[in-house]
Amino acid sequence: MKKKFKAILGRLNPYKNIFFLFSVIFFVWMLFFDANSWMIHRVLDEEIEVLELKKDFYNSEIKKDQEQLKALETPESLEAYARENYKMKRENEDIYIIASDTINQSK
Repeated sequence: MKKKFKAILGRLNPYKNIFFLFSVIFFVWMLFFDANSWMIHRVLDEEIEVLELKKDFYNSEIKKDQEQLKALETPESLEAYARENYKMKRENEDIYIIASDTINQSK
């Protein structure tokens, strides 16, 4: 009985078992050296996270722009937007722009 047990243990010795050695070599190869290695996947996963954050940002910007476009559909709102942001004016109209720095200096 002891001889059979020692024979089984002798075959299962990890350093003498060729299947174990090939398994370890295969695992190390797949982990570090293969084209689909764990390290490459980690870098690619980080890039995917960055791209998903950018995608979310741009989608939110698109929604904001669509809301602004809906607000500018009427001629009155379009005129108000042009007056406020581009300092446009009607004919025979004068516009005076007061800088906020001059207001604070006079006090």
